[in-house]
Amino acid sequence: MSSPIQSNYPILRPFESVEHGGPVRGGSSSFADLLKRAINDASDLQDDAQEMIESFLRGDPVDLHQVMAASEEAGISLKLLVEIRNKLTEAYRSLANMQ
Repeated sequence: MSSPIQSNYPILRPFESVEHGGPVRGGSSSFADLLKRAINDASDLQDDAQEMIESFLRGDPVDLHQVMAASEEAGISLKLLVEIRNKLTEAYRSLANMQ
C-alpha cells in the first residue's frame, strides 16, 4: 500500500492533490489558480525566512539551524518557480513554432 507523500513545502501541496485524483480545494481549480497559489506560497516562504533572519540578527531566541532551513526552503521554492516558468515558456515557444 502506498500512501500519499506528505510535503513540508507548501508550494508542492497543490500538485499532490491533483496527482492523487482529488480536487485541490473542494472545487475545480484552474491551472492559473494553482500557479497563483504556488507563487503566493513561495512569497510567504520568502517572507518567513526574512523574518527569521531579522529575528536572529536582533538576538531573539532563534536557532541558527532554523534560520538556515527556512532560507534554504525559500530558495528551493523560488528555484522551483523559475523552472516552472522556464518550462511554460519553452512549451509556449514550441506551440508558437508549430505549423
